[in-house]
Amino acid sequence: LKVLSHIDSILRSPRAPPLIYRRSKGSVQNYIKENGQECGFEHLPLTIEMWADQLLALKDLHRSLRKLSLELVPWHTADPQDNREFIRVEDLQFTVDAILEEIENKEKNSQTPSLPTLLAIVSHFQKLFDVNSLNGVYPRMNEVYTKLGEMTNAMRNLHELLELDSSAPPTVVVDTVGKLCDIINENVTEQVQQLLGTQDIHSIINKLEEHDCFFPPFQALIQDLLCLLEIRNLDDILPTVRNLK
Repeated sequence: LKVLSHIDSILRSPRAPPLIYRRSKGSVQNYIKENGQECGFEHLPLTIEMWADQLLALKDLHRSLRKLSLELVPWHTADPQDNREFIRVEDLQFTVDAILEEIENKEKNSQTPSLPTLLAIVSHFQKLFDVNSLNGVYPRMNEVYTKLGEMTNAMRNLHELLELDSSAPPTVVVDTVGKLCDIINENVTEQVQQLLGTQDIHSIINKLEEHDCFFPPFQALIQDLLCLLEIRNLDDILPTVRNLK
C-alpha cells in the first residue's frame, strides 16, 4: 500500500507526463480489490515498456548525433561520457546546439570563397595578365595596381584641366582632348599665315623657296666678312667697316 501511495503521488505530480496520469475515482485503497488482480495501474506496463524502448533508441540517437557532430564540428573534443549506460536528453540537446551553432556560423561566413573558387580566380588572373607561374602573380598584381593608380591620377587631372565632371567616361576625355588639339592646330596655322603675310599656301611655298635661295649665299658672305675682318660677332661687322673707311 505504501508503494502504491508513492506511485500515486508521482502520477499526480505536476511534472508527470499526461501519458501516465489518469485521475482516479477514489483513494488508493479503493484501487485494491480483494483478489488483488486489479489495482488501477493496468496501463502502466505498456507505458514503461515503451519508455524502455525509447531509452534504447535515445542511446542510438545520441551515437548518430555524435557521428554527425564529428563531421560538422570535428574540432570539438569527444564527450567522455559517450559510453555511459544512460543518456540524458541534455546530452542530445548539447550536441544539437553545437551543430546548429556551426551551421549558423557557416551561413554568416557564406561569403568566404572556397578553395576551388580561389584557384579559379588565380587562374583567371594569370590568363588576363599573361602570368606563367604562381610566383609571378604577386609582382604582376603590384604592377597592375601601380599602373592603375597612375592612370587614375592622370584621368583625374585631365578632368580638372578640361573642367569635366568627375563621372565623365574616358571616351569623353579623349574627344575633348582631340577637339582641343584641333583648335590649337588651327590657331598655329593662322599664326603662321599672319607671320608670312599671306593666306595662300602657294605664296608660303614660294617664300620658303626664296629663303632657300637667298640664305646660303648670304651666310657664305657673312662668314667671309668675319674671316677678312678677323672678328667673330655679327654686331662687330659695321663698326669694323666704318673704321676702315
